[in-house]
Amino acid sequence: MAKKFPENPPNPERICWGCDKYCSVDALACGNGSERTQHPIEFFGKDWKSWGLPDPDQPEHKEQAG
Repeated sequence: MAKKFPENPPNPERICWGCDKYCSVDALACGNGSERTQHPIEFFGKDWKSWGLPDPDQPEHKEQAG
């Protein structure tokens, strides 16, 4: 079972977010790359969950689809 992805971690820059191991920056155990994967909050800010396409399962989007 995958770990729950933290939405607003206190220090996202200290962790690699590339897999479920959440390694520290100096111990990239998974071999995901030579650099850590950033948390979405570092790219998009605190409202990162509102970015992207609308949820197709929401009723207002089902009416427009068809």
